[in-house]
Order: sequence, then C-alpha cells, then structure tokens
Amino acid sequence: SSVAWETAESTNTSPGTNVVILEQLVVASYNVLAEFEWPPQSYRHPALVENLLSPRAAADIVVLQEVTDHFLPDLLTNKDIRSRYPFVTHGPPDQSGIGPLPSLLNTVVLSRFGFEWQYLPFHKKHKGCTVARFPGIGTRDADDGKFKPWILVACHLSQGLTDGAVATKKKEVQKMLDYLSATFLQHPCIIAGDFNLATSTYTIDAAKKKNDISAQTVRQLRDIDRVISDFGFLDTWLATRLESGESSDIANEKRNVLDSFQGEQGATFDPLTNTLASDLVGNGLNNRPQRYDKILVKANGHYNPHGFNTFGQTTFDSPEKGVPTYASDHWGIRCLLVKSSPSDMSRSCVPEMEIALRQPPPGLANSESLEDFLEGHGCLPNEQERTDRVEAIKTLEMVLKDAASSISENETRSGPTFIVVPVGSYGLGVWTSSSDIDCLCIGPFSSKTFFALAVQRLNRATTLGVRILRRVKANSGNMLELEVNGIKVDLQYCAAASIAERWPEVMKRPASDPAFALSFQALAKLKPVRDLFYLRRSLPDMVQYRMAHLFIKSWAQARGIYSAKFGFLGGIHISVLLVPVCKALAYENETVTPADIVVTFFHHYSEFDWKNSMVFDSFFHKELRYNRTFREPLCLIGWHAPALNTTPIASIPTVATISSEFGRAEKLLADDDCTWGKLLGIEPETALGSVQAPASTEFLHAFKTYIKIDAHYWGPSQEKSGRFIGWLESRCVMLLVDINRKLKHLLARIWPSRFLDVSAGAETSGAEYHGCYLIGLAWDDDSNKEDAKEVGMAMQTVLQEFEARVRRDEMYYDSQFCWMSATVARAHDLGSLEVDQSLWGEYGGETDDDGSDEELEEEEDFDDAEEESKGHKSTGPGSRAAVVGKTPGLGKFRTAADVLNRLRWDPNFDSGDYIIGYEDRFLGARERAVEHWKTEQTDEEFIPQHRILYFKRREDNAIV
Repeated sequence: SSVAWETAESTNTSPGTNVVILEQLVVASYNVLAEFEWPPQSYRHPALVENLLSPRAAADIVVLQEVTDHFLPDLLTNKDIRSRYPFVTHGPPDQSGIGPLPSLLNTVVLSRFGFEWQYLPFHKKHKGCTVARFPGIGTRDADDGKFKPWILVACHLSQGLTDGAVATKKKEVQKMLDYLSATFLQHPCIIAGDFNLATSTYTIDAAKKKNDISAQTVRQLRDIDRVISDFGFLDTWLATRLESGESSDIANEKRNVLDSFQGEQGATFDPLTNTLASDLVGNGLNNRPQRYDKILVKANGHYNPHGFNTFGQTTFDSPEKGVPTYASDHWGIRCLLVKSSPSDMSRSCVPEMEIALRQPPPGLANSESLEDFLEGHGCLPNEQERTDRVEAIKTLEMVLKDAASSISENETRSGPTFIVVPVGSYGLGVWTSSSDIDCLCIGPFSSKTFFALAVQRLNRATTLGVRILRRVKANSGNMLELEVNGIKVDLQYCAAASIAERWPEVMKRPASDPAFALSFQALAKLKPVRDLFYLRRSLPDMVQYRMAHLFIKSWAQARGIYSAKFGFLGGIHISVLLVPVCKALAYENETVTPADIVVTFFHHYSEFDWKNSMVFDSFFHKELRYNRTFREPLCLIGWHAPALNTTPIASIPTVATISSEFGRAEKLLADDDCTWGKLLGIEPETALGSVQAPASTEFLHAFKTYIKIDAHYWGPSQEKSGRFIGWLESRCVMLLVDINRKLKHLLARIWPSRFLDVSAGAETSGAEYHGCYLIGLAWDDDSNKEDAKEVGMAMQTVLQEFEARVRRDEMYYDSQFCWMSATVARAHDLGSLEVDQSLWGEYGGETDDDGSDEELEEEEDFDDAEEESKGHKSTGPGSRAAVVGKTPGLGKFRTAADVLNRLRWDPNFDSGDYIIGYEDRFLGARERAVEHWKTEQTDEEFIPQHRILYFKRREDNAIV
C-alpha cells in the first residue's frame, strides 16, 4: 500500500531555514468540476489526474477548485502526483485520522515546496480562500536585503451574474486585497483560481437587457478588474499575450473572429466546444466562452510572466456517455514566472509609446454603436459572403494540392507537406465584401516548378470556377491573380521546406529558430504570414481590434488616404498604427470598447511627430535598433525581418496629407455632436468602401491648380493596359518626390483614384480607355507668391522629366497603343470629373502570349544556387545570357562600379557616348544609357551591379 500522508512540520520554528531565490516559478490552476449528484461518479477521475500529469500542466504549485472528498483520495494515491507534489493543503479523507474536507467544494493547493497556510473566510458560509506562505522561496529586497517569502492566494469566487452575485464577488476580492495589504504588503504575491467573472460582452449585454443586472453592476464588473490592477497585480495571460504571444486556446484559434464577441479571447470556460460546460449552462445567454480562470502576480519587478498555456483540452471516451468528452468543464491554466535580470529591473516594462485613453464625445457615446454603424454601411460581411470565401479557398487548395501531389510523385523521395494559408485582411478577419483574398503557398519545391504545375492545374480547373486573370512580377516576386468562383485571389509562393515540414507549430518559434535560416527572399515572402500569426496570438481582443480596424480603413478610404501604391496607408500600415494603441490600453488594464480605441487612436496620432518619431509595437520590439534614413519620411515599423519599415513608398507630401487628415479627425472629435458619419465625411445612407467618396468631390474643389496626368490606351490587350496603368501609378510617387524636392514652397496632394471626364460621354467603351490622375497644388505658409513665374518654369521642367521617364520604359509604355501626358490645369478647366469605377485592366481574362510560363522563372538566383548545390550545372535558358569574354593578354577586369564612376566623373569621357549591357531577370540581355543608370538602391529603377554584362561605346558599338 502507498505511504500515508503526514502533517508537515511548521517551518517557522527553524530560523535557519534554507531560502532560495528561484530562477523561475511555474504555477497552475484547474477547476476539476465537482460531482453534484449522489452517488458521485468517478469515471472522470483518471482523465483529471492524467491532465494534471501531462507535460502542459507540469508546475511547481497547483491550485485546484471544486475538489470533493470523493476525488481527493484518487488524486493523492497516484504515485506520480505524490512524487511531483510532496506537499498539499488537505490529506486524503479516507486516511485514518484525517477526516472529511471542510466543504462540499474545496480549494486545494499542491506544491513541490513546503508551505504553511490558513483559511480566510468570506462573507458567505463555506466561501473563503486559502492563503499559503512559502518560507523557503521568495525575493530579496535590494534596499534592506530582507528576504520576503512568496504568498499564494487560492480562490474560487461566488458564481452568478446578478446584481447581488457581482456585489458579493467585489466584496470577496476586496477582502483578499485588504488581507494582503495588512499582512504581506511587500511580499511577492500570486492570486490564482476561478474568479467566476463574466467576460463576454454578449453575456453581459444580454443580462442587462433582461434586467438581470443594472448598469451599475456592469460598472462594478469593470471596477473589480480595476481594483486588482491598481493594487499592482498583473494578469499573466494578458502580460504574456501582449509580448511573446499566447495561443494555447485551441478552440478559440479555430473559431473565426467573425463568430466571436469581445471578452472571449483566452476563454477557459467554453460551452461552444466543451460538452460538459454546455450541459451545465444550456443554450441561454450563458453559453458564450468566458475567461473565468486567472493567475495574477505582483512581484514588485522581481519576476515577470514569460509564458502561459492552457491544458485539459484532450478528450477521452466516456463510458457514461458513450461519446468523447472532457475531464472538466474548465480548461486548466499554467503560467511561467521568470526572475528579472538587473537590466530588466532597471528598464521599466511600461511601453515606450505613451498612449492615454480618450473617451468618445457625447455624440458618439450616445449614438449607434460602432458595430451597428459598420453593419449599416455594408462593412461587415454577411453569411453568404463568408461561405463563398471559405468555399473559394477550399477549391483553390484542392486544385493546388493536386498539383503538389504530382510533383511529389515525380520526386524520388516523397516531399514534405504543402501549405496554403490565407494572409492579409482575410487572415486577420478585417476583410470586407470588396477585399481580395491573399494566399501564400509554402512548399519544398522550387518556385519555377510550383508555378509551372500550378498554372497547368489552374487552367484545367475552369469547370470549378477557377481562372487565371494575369501573372504579375511584383517586387516581392511572382504572383498569380486568379478568380475563384467570382472572388479575386492573389497567389504567391515561398520555397521553404523547413517551414512546411513543421507547420503550423513553427509559427510560434522565435526568429532565432534554425527553420528561419532562409534566404532574404524567402523571409520576405514569409513576413506577412509571420506577422499575421503573431498578431493573432498577441492582440488582447481580436473582436475589438477588428471593429476598430474596419472603421479606420473605412475612414482612410473615405478621406482618400487608403492606397499603399501611392504612398498612403494600406492594411498593414493600419495594423502597425492600431496594434500599439490596443496593447497599451489593455496593458493599463483599461476596460475599453472599440469606440474608445478609435477615439484614442485619432487623438494619439493627431499629435504624433511623424518626422522624428517611429511607430512600432514596443511589446514586440523590446530594444529596437533601426537606423532611419533621410529618405524615410514615414516610419511604421512592422514585426518580422527582413524589411522592417512597411512604408518605403511614402513621400513627404503623402505624409503631410495623412497628418492633416488626422488633424481633421481630432478637430471633429472635439465637438460634442460628432458622429461616425461626420468623422468619415459621408452622408448617412452612403455605403462605405464605395469608390465615389464625398471627399473626392471635396478634393476637386479644394485647389485652384492641379497637375493632370492623362492616360490613354487603345490596344487589343487588356493585360497590357493593366500593366501600363499599374506602371504609371507606381511612377506618380516619384513625381511627388520631385515636386517636394525641386519646388520648395508647393504643397502637393494626390488623389489615389483615377478620374473620368463624364462630360465627354462614354469614351471608355470597348477597348479604349481614357482616365486621369490629379495632384492638387497649394502654396505653403512660408511661400513668396512673387516667385510664381519661376516656380511655373521649374514645374514644367519637372513634368517634362516625368513624361520622359515614363515614355522611355519600353517594357510598359508602347507608343503604338498608349499615350500619357502631365500638364498643369486650372480647377475650372478640369471639366466634369468623377472617380472611375471600372477596374481598368484588372480582369485581363486569358493571359497574353508574352505572359508565357518562362516568365514565372524563379526570382533572383535563389533556385540556381539550390540547383548548383545539388551538383548540376545549368546551361539552359536560366543561365546568364550574352556574357562578354575577356580578350587574351589584357589585365584583370575592373569592377563595374569602377568603370561606371570613371565614365561619369572622368572629364576625358562623355557618359552620353556609352551604353550599359545588363541582364534583366525576366527579359534576358538588355541595354540602357549610362546617364539613365540608377545607383541609388531605393530608386524604383535600381538594378544590382552584378547584373552588368558589358559597357559599349555608341559610335562604333565597341565593347570597352
């Protein structure tokens, strides 16, 4: 038989007790669910014990709630439990001389370390908490050198969501805090257990509507969190989540953010997943997930939470029910506390960006909720739109996996798995009905192989509603634009076997993990999915974030500052701006609504110093080392490498526009009558996201003078027209930069949409397109109007240079089929303009002949290096073209940089007489004049010097 449990000797009697300051302390809490019917069933006991012995539950101290006389003997006879936790508050009731537990439901503490404890009764009978003191472990004060033992309060607060129940809980929390304040004020403390505080706003709002609780009780619920926080306690789940991220709530991970409500993140009681929980609460308003269980710590800076997870989420076959079920109605929780280093102690863990909560003005506070506003303006997708997207992704995955399996069959070894993952707005849950789906495929084969097979399979899948619209060679590499069941999908591929093999666990690994020892290009492709997974793990409340993000996106669209390609904001930029606001407010333990977040967001950034400050998530970037260059007027720092600044295209004029829009929003919010519609500048019935924003009309009347960039296309190919227009739009950024650099006192604002002259009739019918882009011009406050003539001449030069640059690029500009011009126009000469609603060239249908599969070669020399490492020598079409050999007898070749500098700066040479031969990644050998060669890496037309093949003299075509 097993050895009996004995009463531990009091450790107070021996003053020479060995004391240790632990490097780390692990604490767990688990509500094991009592049996309330007689005779009590014990079929769950083995599963409960197994959960407590699982690696995910291994701890130094465990707090159990709802322990009964029936369960405790089964727990304490287990030899693994006894060896892991030699100390316990209560012995087994079936052992002679011990006797029954004091109540039907008891709180029991198991520990590796010896402790002494006492019972602190609450106001209600049989309700109280266990206060344990651990004399052998603690912290030592830096000031007086005194050792302070750890204190643990194990609690199980009263249940219920009524006025009386919430008032009782508040008293119980106050009693615990008062006791700690009077007895153990300077000690490191932990409060762990089941707090029974409803967190789902759905449940709280429903109870208020049914008059189960008053508005005052709703405030009291918030006050309980506030009073705990003010006492100095940190919620370990929140602290861990904000920094390294926490994602062990598997059920919530799988549940779509669109199906959740605020306050359900990190739920430990989940009737939607756990059958035991749903049996208890039924189908009423209680059936939402709640974060009842918490571990709070107050270690005065000596320890910090560094990890958090749930356990008890595996099912077992219940002999009672004949179906798989869980051991308890709650998940268990566990946290890791790590001793702070001296540098941690000196460095405050308060975020670097000071963000103060701002409440909405009365007009917003009393009007419709933010969610209702978004719903009313068509921003929240309906069920059908959601289903359509889920089906589209399934279809695409099926077609691509078919391609992947055929590659694996052709390989000698069976290749590792192949992943299709939605990223961008869809992945984050912030999509609207007009959003594309961005999909990233991750696999072990080369990009060339993947695209060759993918194109083949996608072309065959037309009966499934799949068609390739066009192939795009973007900065980030190759991309396919698809249409799947009428939904636009952008498809990219990343060759990374190390990621595919360990998916999805690898996404929780730190950047130092060997799986991320990949090429620059592969890391660039993975960046969106790594950022996405981190945000989903670390945002305090995804539902609140989603509402705030959707409103801010609608605001940016309505105000003409939503377009990353023009240097304004895109989805990632809104994330970079919004995440620090959400995290800072949660860190301050502010109970906030999405409206609070939005108002705080506008207030914070209306006062932001864009020129000298950077926006970043200080919970992720603990020690950010980023050297900002003078070419970065806007610094919005993302999360993962390689490219940290997410706004490389921003220019000084676009930053000034963004800043002025934040100023406008802040001014409106200062008015008590402000509404959501006024903030966006829209009429009540306007559907958000509609391209014809009222602000575009405002823009057409805001300036006296504009630059008008006209674009015409009359060729046969829709794809080429799309390429031409995309190219022209990407050049507009450089025009803004030139205006800012060469015309000092002019302010320029571009509208990020194309305009059509509606007075000219339906000119855009058939294959001919005609549209224009407008840049509004105004003098700044320091301008001297007398210089107007000089500025006018300089402007003409800038525009002529811009036209020449665009027309010179033969790859995109074919004078047979297209034409563009840039002119200065007075406002009254613009005619009747409206935003162009057509998707010019976007839906190219069948790909043109020149969009052949050879285009989809592997970007950079990534594959070539891979092939060579396998021992192959490539002599096919992928090898370097037109490499010029060296004439025998001559000395060593000079570097390309040397030759270029000599041609440019040596007075004996005229750079206009020379041409550079270089290899284009897609088109093979090409030539460009020396004076047009760009050496600045940030320039759009930059070509790396290792691609230079030769230098040639114009007059005799001699290679020099």
